Amino acid sequence: MLKTISNALCKVFSSKPKDQSTDTDETPSNSGMITVAKKRLITEDQHKISRRYLDDNALKVAYRLQDAGYEGYLVGGCIRDLLLDKKPKDFDVATNAHPEEAAELFRRGRLIGRRFKLVHVRYGRDLIEVATFRASHDSQTEDGENEHGKQCDSGLILRDNVYGTIEDDALRRDFTVNALYYCPKDHCVYDFANGYEDLKKGVLRMIGDPDSRYKEDPVRMLRAARFAAKLDFTIDAASEDPIRPLAPMLKRIAPARLFDEALKLLQSGHAVQSYKQLQRLELFEPLFPQVQVLLDDPHLNVPLESLIQNAFKNTDRRLAQRKSVTPAFLFAAILWYPTQLRMQTLIREQRMPPLPALHEAANQVLSEQVRSTAIPRRFSTSIREIWEMQLRLPRRQGHRALRLMEMPRFRAAYDLLLLRESSGEQLDGLGQWWTDFQNANPESKDNMVNSLGKGDKPRRPRRKKTKKPRQERSGNDS
Repeated sequence: MLKTISNALCKVFSSKPKDQSTDTDETPSNSGMITVAKKRLITEDQHKISRRYLDDNALKVAYRLQDAGYEGYLVGGCIRDLLLDKKPKDFDVATNAHPEEAAELFRRGRLIGRRFKLVHVRYGRDLIEVATFRASHDSQTEDGENEHGKQCDSGLILRDNVYGTIEDDALRRDFTVNALYYCPKDHCVYDFANGYEDLKKGVLRMIGDPDSRYKEDPVRMLRAARFAAKLDFTIDAASEDPIRPLAPMLKRIAPARLFDEALKLLQSGHAVQSYKQLQRLELFEPLFPQVQVLLDDPHLNVPLESLIQNAFKNTDRRLAQRKSVTPAFLFAAILWYPTQLRMQTLIREQRMPPLPALHEAANQVLSEQVRSTAIPRRFSTSIREIWEMQLRLPRRQGHRALRLMEMPRFRAAYDLLLLRESSGEQLDGLGQWWTDFQNANPESKDNMVNSLGKGDKPRRPRRKKTKKPRQERSGNDS
């Protein structure tokens, strides 16, 4: 209790006096760089966000914070999407309550994180994320530097728990369209970075100096590509220019975090457009380095680009149809040709049999890939099984075809086979054969298998073991 009162008093006496210009409506300077928060109030009759589209649980959290004497706003992507008539994936709440204070207000609130402290409030299956207003690292005191915020020499943020006002928080957000705050009390949207105008123009603009902001967190470059693809926005020239030179900084980011970002880019229904943005901004190479090496090879003799494009189209189509997708299939498709080419090299140079060569190639390719995007084992195991099935699907004689259809990864392997064929790989109609086989009745299936002939060399029959007659032991034996 004393700690909460102490924190509240510290915030009162350390808060900055409000600038008189925060109530004015100003546009960004000629350079387009947003460096000062200019408050603009967008009323309900202007923004036209219907209250029935707001999440009830997020509103409960905001009201609970306000009833306790704190500020509480719905913020970020949920407000951006509602203004664009899109359905938000989730709702986030921002407040001036410190994480420890916010956690005390909710029976199901849980404090998480060290680098960036947050509170998760659970309502059944819904999870509402509550974040404290952040401030610039320049605003922290020298005494609190190691405790609340820390940056390395390159500018990368290592710890970000420097708290401030709503104006400070708006300037700490990445893009202007994400710095929009909805107040449940007056039903107005607070805009501090001219994000409302950028939203109407379809412009993605970084808040502050783009070069410095990307160095603080290089993942913001991936977010720029993702939002440009998802929203069909144009990246502001000043925000785009530093991306290509700074793209190698992504290699300093934890592979587990890059895996999550890759899924957001490629499994959110806009993979084709995300891929175009990643290639245009030279951000695909930090995520899939060995794939990009092959794409840049003018002598490449496999349809790698077509397979990647078809895999992304297939993923987008399945998501549009509300069907499930798995990272295992997508990564199996993207990494198939690097694995196949390495397998062929092992067969040629080390004279390995195809299946052991595939296993060794898979080990090498996945070992290199996890240095960029840490693929969890539950997915890497499935990837290996899908690849192994590519070698088994051509072998259909006898009872093999029926046994293959019973395997857990058959459907995913069959889908990859179809993608390979549609991308231009010559497989002698193998995909169509499997399509017809699955739709055939039992008698037709037998005829299809019998018509294949003996594709494989027949196995030599095992020699029957003949029992040798027992030799009677002589008396000399001991």
